[in-house]
Amino acid sequence: MKLTPAQTQGLAWLGIAVVAVLLLWLLGPVLTPFVVALVLGYALHPVVERLAARGVPRWLAVGIVELLALVTVLAVALLILPILLKNLPALRDQIPVMLTRLDAWIRPLLGQFGIEVALDVASLREFLLTHLGDNTEGWFKTVLSSLQVGGSFVLGLVGTAVLLPVVLFYVLTDWTRIIGRFHALVPPRFHEAYDGFMAECDHMLGQYLRGQLLVMAILAVYYSVGLALFGLDLAVPVGVFTGLAIFIPYVGFGLGCVLALLAGLLEFGSVYGLVMVAVVYGIGQVVESFFLTPRLVGERIGLHPITVIFALLAFGQLFGFIGVLVALPASAVGVVAFGRLKALYLGSPLYQGQG
Repeated sequence: MKLTPAQTQGLAWLGIAVVAVLLLWLLGPVLTPFVVALVLGYALHPVVERLAARGVPRWLAVGIVELLALVTVLAVALLILPILLKNLPALRDQIPVMLTRLDAWIRPLLGQFGIEVALDVASLREFLLTHLGDNTEGWFKTVLSSLQVGGSFVLGLVGTAVLLPVVLFYVLTDWTRIIGRFHALVPPRFHEAYDGFMAECDHMLGQYLRGQLLVMAILAVYYSVGLALFGLDLAVPVGVFTGLAIFIPYVGFGLGCVLALLAGLLEFGSVYGLVMVAVVYGIGQVVESFFLTPRLVGERIGLHPITVIFALLAFGQLFGFIGVLVALPASAVGVVAFGRLKALYLGSPLYQGQG
């Protein structure tokens, strides 16, 4: 059976997608700064184009946009500092006290059911004095030695942090050329179909970004207000950080939960801190996972809520951290591609039963 030009185009795009998936799988750690730079470039290039259209030199527009993005990232990172500076000095002294209270509370409770449990508070105290002592250098060595990849992990992290701004600068500077080169690779007879496909993908990804930003804003307000109602002094920095970090599914929530747990335990020094975090973050995770993300992000890009959850888990399992970042955008592009392939199949002689 002879393939039509449209069918040939569909198969070509399918082949490109397969190659892209294989590259992500095989070269994930190496490609991380480049993929992140492309994602950020896509999100930031409209601002660069607006500044350039108003007469700002392109290199200066790129520098301004990248500087603002860097300041934003640093501002979010600095939200953690008040938590660490206020709570870490008290961490070593407060945890043994809380463990003693927990032991005194849980032992008689379980004893009513014939279960004998006793926390070895003395050993835990010794462990804390060893690993959370005043010797900062020894503490950092302990943290590094606990990482599976040790120094190579830190080196890779630093390398990515240095490389990412450089790659992003060139991506934003040459964005138009990059898009033009990809366009030039498409045969002229497929330009109309290619432009339509890319326009539809651009519209869907724009919907995704707007939906994700809306989710982040809602959750930042929710966590800040929820923690404040429980009387946490650091409610605003913890809540805002958690809401913004939700952009990285699961990882952002986990970091925010740990910070809230640390702040709550050290401020209240009782089970009240655990209850506070369990209530606020439990409700927040349920609302975010089963309502906000599926409704405001999933439906905007045409994905069923179950598909959204599956995409996050599957991409994370296959490609790790980079997979979690690109899960929903890649799924959005996949929706467009699947719709086109489905239309080709329904219009093909194979479906219609023709020879």
